[in-house]
Amino acid sequence: MPGSAQKPLRVVLNFRETLIFVHRWMGVSFCLLFLLWFLSGFVMMYRSYPEVTAADRLSRAPVLDTSRIRLSPQEAYTSLQTQEAPSAVRLGMFDGRPLYKFGFGGDELLVYADTGQMQNDFPSEMTLRIASAWSGQQPGIAKIEENMEEDQWTVSGEFRALRPILKYTWPDGEEVYVSTVTGEVVQYTTRASRVAAYFGAIPHWLYFTPLRKHASEWTWLIVGASGLGTVGALLGMIVGATIYSPSKRFRYKGVPSSIPYVGPKRWHSILGLMFGSLACSWAFSGMLSMDPFPELQHGREDPTARLATALHGGSIPLREFADKLPREAVAQAGFEFPAKELELTLFSGEPVYLARAAQNETKIIPVRGESRSEFDRDTIIEEIKKAVRPSVVVEYKLITEYDAYYRDRHKRLPLPVIFVRLNDDDRSTYYIDPKTAQILQSYNSRSRWNRWIYHGLHSIDFPLLYKHRPAWDIVVLLSLLGGTSLCITSLYLAAGVLRRTMSTIIADRL
Repeated sequence: MPGSAQKPLRVVLNFRETLIFVHRWMGVSFCLLFLLWFLSGFVMMYRSYPEVTAADRLSRAPVLDTSRIRLSPQEAYTSLQTQEAPSAVRLGMFDGRPLYKFGFGGDELLVYADTGQMQNDFPSEMTLRIASAWSGQQPGIAKIEENMEEDQWTVSGEFRALRPILKYTWPDGEEVYVSTVTGEVVQYTTRASRVAAYFGAIPHWLYFTPLRKHASEWTWLIVGASGLGTVGALLGMIVGATIYSPSKRFRYKGVPSSIPYVGPKRWHSILGLMFGSLACSWAFSGMLSMDPFPELQHGREDPTARLATALHGGSIPLREFADKLPREAVAQAGFEFPAKELELTLFSGEPVYLARAAQNETKIIPVRGESRSEFDRDTIIEEIKKAVRPSVVVEYKLITEYDAYYRDRHKRLPLPVIFVRLNDDDRSTYYIDPKTAQILQSYNSRSRWNRWIYHGLHSIDFPLLYKHRPAWDIVVLLSLLGGTSLCITSLYLAAGVLRRTMSTIIADRL
């Protein structure tokens, strides 16, 4: 019957029109946001949000002055008048003097190694000296502000426990934030890093202070916007697939064409077919950065902490370091090794000093034995085997170059590292630095998919591209250019939709 023959066609047409209608208005709603994400992505390729890392602290720290160390670790610990054994002990310079830092869980107590005096508070005169030493500038020309509430550079929750924070600004634009709780530099910015963040990380993460300081609302906004953006991009791909004609049944400028549109709409369709999947995957992987599905990402039981304890022990037996005092340990490291920090630790039950001069520049000084550059690899494996029982180590090897999981575009992660794989339910794998016997990265069956779906898709983080730079740069730049062009055509079409809609509304009211 003619009527029934036409019905399936009408259903298909109505379905397509519905998709086009929904995609059109989602495009109107999200085209500016997508354009913001793509444009800021150009900056995010090379500059991120300002932060102070452990490597930054070490690079700006002075060399340890062993001539002023008067107290042994045990003697300094006695000054604390506590029975609790420390879980971490470090020795470094602070405000021009050697200082022990004793860690007790999340707390840290400070004792000077020259007098045994505890450092409990951090007056403004001291924090000014600390900020001046960090920046290398004269303290007398710094502008001082008390940072009691969030500003753009201290807006995340990690700074809450560090307040009050004193902010020191120099005429050249350097800004140093020093916590009056810990006495440490907790944030550092320059004019260049702030400008880069305003064009990169801040718009890319929607990291605006009035919004970001409300962590829960900010999180749900990112998840909602990227989730809806994913749906909008996906609908666009479906629309493009339904209108595309492989047989070229349309005509454009008198010749057969696969696309029925002309003008900006035609360009939008072409760019959508080329870069729509990219926009969809970037929006979706961006949503995953907020960990909206924690039960899918995290394993049943993470044995990483247990392995770390096995490699370095628990509480530090300070009396065992009396046989070789810090001054002797630094001397044993050699004059060519400018030690800036000593970490007191254990390895396979034996007391060890781990000296650091810079990121990835370490030396091991056992209390009983000669200094060396790395821990015994076989001992590392044996300690792991004992710690993971009843699971078994099924594979271990030395990796001398980055692989699909242990990778770093900036090449800051150390090499070589020891790779270890277990036969547990989560198929856990670990990457261990033999120079420090510390676990640098770990993966399980749940976090591996996140490595590819989030890092892989969002950062185009694929080993082949990373190994052959500038291949990665070229691919990402071209992708960003394509996505930006797609968003510009979306913006043009959205303006037309809004103009026609407003004209219709005004005409109806008249």
